[in-house]
Parts: sequence; C-alpha cells; structure tokens
Amino acid sequence: MNKDQVKGRVKEAEGAAKEVAGKVSGKDSLELEGKLLKAAGKAQASFGDTRNATRKDKDST
Repeated sequence: MNKDQVKGRVKEAEGAAKEVAGKVSGKDSLELEGKLLKAAGKAQASFGDTRNATRKDKDST
C-alpha cells in the first residue's frame, strides 16, 4: 500500500462518519461535507490503487 491509498481510505471513513452525523443531527451542511470528503477520499484511494498497479506492472517487465 502507498500513502495515497491509506490517506484516501482514511478520508473515506471520516466522510462516512460526518455524513451519518449530519443525517442524525439534521445538519445538511455536515452531511454534505461528509459526502464531499468521502468522494475525495475515494478519488485519492483510486489514484493510489492505479499508481500501485502501474508500479507492479513496471516491476514485472
């Protein structure tokens, strides 16, 4: 795992927690912030996955 994968997964988890907290408390802004953070984390983790896969392909040749 590389740092983008780890940081992305952490952001996803934080975003999910904020989203749930926003739903429970009825705060739309917190819920939206959670959704955005979760999406950003997913994008960063995907970037890390791609980077990791590219590195593995490069090493195998």
